[in-house]
Amino acid sequence: MNIHRLRRLFSRALHASLATPLVLAGCGTDGSTDLTGYSQVACTDQGLAVSDLTLTPAPDFVQLRYITTNGPGQVFTPFAASSSGQACATATDVPACETALENATVNAGFHHVCLDICSDAFLVTTRGDEVKTHATLAELQQVLGTVDTEQEAVLKTFAAGYSVSCSELKSGAVKKNDDGSFSVIGTKGYACGPGTELTQHVVKVTASGEVQEQEKRVLEKGNPNCNIGRRPVGLQVAEACQDPEALGRYFADAAHLEAASVHAFLRLRDELELHGADVGLQDAARRSAMEEVQHARVTDQLARRFGGTPQRPVVAELPPRSLMDVALENAVEGCVRETYGALLAHHQALHARDLEVREAMVRIAEDETRHAALSWDIDQWARPRLSAQERETLREAQKRAVALLREEVAVPLDASIITEAGMPTPEAALALLDTLEQDLWA
Repeated sequence: MNIHRLRRLFSRALHASLATPLVLAGCGTDGSTDLTGYSQVACTDQGLAVSDLTLTPAPDFVQLRYITTNGPGQVFTPFAASSSGQACATATDVPACETALENATVNAGFHHVCLDICSDAFLVTTRGDEVKTHATLAELQQVLGTVDTEQEAVLKTFAAGYSVSCSELKSGAVKKNDDGSFSVIGTKGYACGPGTELTQHVVKVTASGEVQEQEKRVLEKGNPNCNIGRRPVGLQVAEACQDPEALGRYFADAAHLEAASVHAFLRLRDELELHGADVGLQDAARRSAMEEVQHARVTDQLARRFGGTPQRPVVAELPPRSLMDVALENAVEGCVRETYGALLAHHQALHARDLEVREAMVRIAEDETRHAALSWDIDQWARPRLSAQERETLREAQKRAVALLREEVAVPLDASIITEAGMPTPEAALALLDTLEQDLWA
């Protein structure tokens, strides 16, 4: 798409949004449980630690792995979150053991979570020549035996479907009780989009491994801003940001997604090459990735200035996709979400009361406009190479993406995000969407 046409369309959309009233609305959160006596959950850089599990029989090596799926029967190579011990230490045939360990996987596990893709967790152990997976709650309980360490209690809570934060006590903490049981704090859900909420749960884990929920409360209502922009396939669900200030949470979410976009564009560049796209499209995708690195740095600085703590994105390594899958993601993430995200950046560059935010968004808005134009160029290149049925699938996916986006932007924002960060009110956001829908997505 000609970038000048996109700029003119954005200008018209921004002008139309000025007719909407300025209504400042906030979204509150409930208080969390008393954290007295709780300690932080033991973690590695990638997830929950498994260094203090007293398994039966005692293995040489234990590893927590994740699998990701993108539909029935599409299970991708698992990746490791944490491990303990020496793999195949007592095996009589070490190479065979190592090969079996590398190939160990399951079709389904515990802690099943779905967002754009689905993920499950499981344990894999080695003992002698035996390589064994533990993917169900029953298998996990069998290998754990008596729950007598904090890590075991946390793992049981995690396996039962609760997310456990590695950084924030109110969304991930553990303590041992006088009766030998453990209390674990975890969360369910996510604050991302209309009608969603992040809930805090306090559970009791008995020595026999029974998980009993004791308390539940809402930590945060859905944030509609966390889904704007190009998200890479394989992006893992992040622990919800629990920073106290709305601006800190907003820019922490933004920094997380800007960093995730780096992965999206690098993968896009490789897949464009695989499917024979023009070198110009490949180079533009690579440049976009480098620009997203700068965006991540800028929004990271803003997040920390406002008391936020951005989280590093975790993106699973997945095999190359078909041209149809690449085009489908581009139609949704690029032609819809990223295009709207570029328009939002222009709105922020015009309306943010905070000077540093306004200056940052001026640069980001121009880069994101180029990224949006690239999405439409890729769409124009890919569609003639697809069947009529596949092109209709793209059109239907775009319609659904626009409808979902319309629901998301209708959620009220904290007043500080509107005034200091320049985000539009729900009324103004819907006006922006109306203009894009008439000219681009109709």
